[in-house]
Amino acid sequence: MTSICRLLLALLLSAINLTLTDATRAQTVEDRARAAASAAQAKSGTSETLRRNYLTPALAGNDVSTLDDSQSFTPTIACRKSATMLELLAQPAVGGDIGTLTISRDSNLDGSFDEVLSVPRPVSGICANGVIACDPGSWNNCRNFQWGIGSAGNLKLTEVDLSQLAGCYCINNACGSNLAWGNMASILKDLGGGVVGALTSADPRIGMVEASVDGPLIRYSGSQTTACTSNPSLTVSSYATNPSALSGDAYAAAQNSSVFQTLAGSPAGTGRTSSSRDCTITRNLTLTAISLNDVIQRASGGYATSNPTPGSADFLTGSPGDNTLDGGSCTLFDYPITLHVEKPERLKSVTIPAWFADDWGQVRIDGELISYGPGAWTGSGIPPGSCDRGRTSYFSPNIDLMPWMTKGDHTIVLRLAVGDRGEGNLQVHAEVDTSCELAETLTDACMGDAADPTCTLQSESVDGVETFRNGVATGLRPLAQTRIVSSASCSQTVTRSFFEKERRYKCVATSTTPDLSRATYIIDHSSPSVLADRITTGDGTVSTTIRAFALPGQASVASCEAICKTRAPKANNDAAVDGVVGAKQNAPTGYDTFYHSCGSDNICPLGAGEELVSACGCLDDFPEAAVMMQSLRLGGADLVCTASRR
Repeated sequence: MTSICRLLLALLLSAINLTLTDATRAQTVEDRARAAASAAQAKSGTSETLRRNYLTPALAGNDVSTLDDSQSFTPTIACRKSATMLELLAQPAVGGDIGTLTISRDSNLDGSFDEVLSVPRPVSGICANGVIACDPGSWNNCRNFQWGIGSAGNLKLTEVDLSQLAGCYCINNACGSNLAWGNMASILKDLGGGVVGALTSADPRIGMVEASVDGPLIRYSGSQTTACTSNPSLTVSSYATNPSALSGDAYAAAQNSSVFQTLAGSPAGTGRTSSSRDCTITRNLTLTAISLNDVIQRASGGYATSNPTPGSADFLTGSPGDNTLDGGSCTLFDYPITLHVEKPERLKSVTIPAWFADDWGQVRIDGELISYGPGAWTGSGIPPGSCDRGRTSYFSPNIDLMPWMTKGDHTIVLRLAVGDRGEGNLQVHAEVDTSCELAETLTDACMGDAADPTCTLQSESVDGVETFRNGVATGLRPLAQTRIVSSASCSQTVTRSFFEKERRYKCVATSTTPDLSRATYIIDHSSPSVLADRITTGDGTVSTTIRAFALPGQASVASCEAICKTRAPKANNDAAVDGVVGAKQNAPTGYDTFYHSCGSDNICPLGAGEELVSACGCLDDFPEAAVMMQSLRLGGADLVCTASRR
């Protein structure tokens, strides 16, 4: 931040110095101001000149010059930098898809690539935050992927619903011919923008300096700013990932700061000011597939697990083969099986349907005896009779084990007492609910404003229904909303009282009304030629003054900045949930509209492929823009049934 401040200070001093040079001392104030403005406009009038003259060299550690180029310095606002931090190579295939998409990344900014991601499927569509992969050359069997960062900091693609992607459009032959090659530069920028967005969201310290397109290749130069450390989770960048916490933390810091309280109570801080704050409360729903092993599984022991039907399992322990145990005169054999229960609420039933023993047997769960036979063998020692009974005893107790099935590990032991030769087996049967699990959370970005005693609720819209207007409840309440939540393997219909609340709070900085009596006197007693004033001294004495007053002459200026309107043909290849937009329209080709600022020659600077719609002049397309925005707003609003006519 110190380097940025020095940069701005140097530019300001340059502007002042430019207006005071010997060549301009004889000029009027207006002439000097225009000269300074022209110099500033030439170096920072557009985003391109601002990036080229200041942002790129500053982040790259190169020289930055003042407005009049009389001085230069080298700011240091980047910890590490890389000439090529990111490189994307895209090569179209026969069907118009991008058949090869390779992304190379210099993750530690040491000047060499250390991570390479090759997208395994042809890319048929591009989104602002992901890609769409379909059957080559078509819009069939499409799968949607979102750019993201893994736990180890690596770049990845995650399959999501199309509703989680934004700004999608089709590029293969399903939407037109040669779209990928014909628009390669813009496609590369859209792909790179999605990757850069994922990287900077995961680590706010990353700054992309410059992007250059070279045929099917786009390169990004980058640097690390904000904090010179290997840990991206820093207080200085925490609000980039959680902006809703800023207002609450600011209020708490203000209440505990003696400096802030002193300034707030000073004459400069006693004016009554207010601001509007917008926030949302969003219900987040995630559907996750549940397998049997997510609920209960054999952790150890036993010899087999079978799944006779979906959602059920049989856990087996013992030695079931005929005469597989040699007990001599009398030997005890223990066969434990440990079951791990992770989600006890999803267990429908857990039972012991059957077990058998040759000669004697006991069944214990967590040390508690629950079954035995064929005689009354309840102790821990040998049976109360001859071990060798010469036959196998079968039992079907169908014992309910649910009372023991709490979360955690549970050990079931089959103990056998064998004389001469014998065998034994125990079956544990489990029935499990494997329906998808719905996870629900609320993201409350209004928490800080709601807790701030200086803030009052001005307006609220719940799922499109206006419940508060100008600080007063409207009396309207939305009906319960029903939505379908889907995942890759299942879907579920969910009904809730609301899914999103949009709020606006009005927050007052202080409640003291400022003294405006002097300003009122000046306004009431002055004229275009006379300035009246009333001053109150420290001892309470009031004095009034009147003096001549005249505004300096103002140069004539144009009534507006001359602009022109153009348009260029565009294939309607935007993609949505129902498919490609052009396939739903009578004309698959539309137009992109552009506005250009006209120069002093009053000639419209047409871009490539553009045709003139409105020549240079004072254009006013606000009514058209208002109608378009209102149409979009009403088209996306929910229908609300009311008892009265509207």
